[in-house]
Amino acid sequence: MPDAAIPSETARDLVLTRLIDASPEALYRCWTIPDLLVQWFAPKPWSTPRATLDVRPGGACTVVMADETGTEYPNRGQYLDVIPNRKLVFTDAYVGDWAPSEKPFFTCILTFVPENGRTRYTALARHWTEEDKQAHEKMGFHEGWGLCTTQLEEVARRL
Repeated sequence: MPDAAIPSETARDLVLTRLIDASPEALYRCWTIPDLLVQWFAPKPWSTPRATLDVRPGGACTVVMADETGTEYPNRGQYLDVIPNRKLVFTDAYVGDWAPSEKPFFTCILTFVPENGRTRYTALARHWTEEDKQAHEKMGFHEGWGLCTTQLEEVARRL
């Protein structure tokens, strides 16, 4: 089985980890199948009207979130590393075909590690600057990603 270890944390990282009552395969599917991702990705009452995912190293992804009024916020990025059922790494530094984004903000490293019939799910948000990390924290990283992780678990448990 490929190594899915999280790299050492830096001063620019925000980390959420949780033991989830679902398999690594179910969690991975929830992150890589658009019809599943749109069910949990945005913290309610926000929604995720659509997602386009080309899950492979170098593949582009676009996830559109919408607020309560329907205003949409597209999030474009690119996958850097994909180890099925174990690890996903993506960034907003590129927006597909290695085209640079206007303002890179972070790289996300997700791991799905089996643990006693459950999964140790870890999301590490590695920011380009400490200022970006602080801004993400003030936006409610832990609260928002925590709510989304609860929603993710609900969807994954149904699979």
